[in-house]
Amino acid sequence: MTPVTPGYYVPTHYLPVAMFIAVAVGFGVVNLLIASLIRPNKPYYEKLSPYECGLNPFTDARQRFSIRFYIITMLFLLFDVETVFMYPWAINYLKLGMFGLVEMFLFILILFVGYVYAWMKGALEWD
Repeated sequence: MTPVTPGYYVPTHYLPVAMFIAVAVGFGVVNLLIASLIRPNKPYYEKLSPYECGLNPFTDARQRFSIRFYIITMLFLLFDVETVFMYPWAINYLKLGMFGLVEMFLFILILFVGYVYAWMKGALEWD
């Protein structure tokens, strides 16, 4: 290993990383350029419309959503992510024994209390 002198340092260990980044970016740019040269370019109104499902859009695509949509989404993500914690418990159930069973019961009880609270507050009502 060579000593590093102040003011002169060449990071030779970063050379493979820099080469990898250059190859990755170059590959993407070359593919995009080749695709832009050989693809057909025939735009028309229906193709350029924001919805391609066969129906004409009846409102603007940049409309505001109700806050209830975001609340229901956040509640879904919260309860969905919390249930992921049950998988490690299920795998290690025999090792954890009664302590693990009581802890999981308390965890589910807290989730249930949160669910009932959201239900009573009307957060799960769509209308």
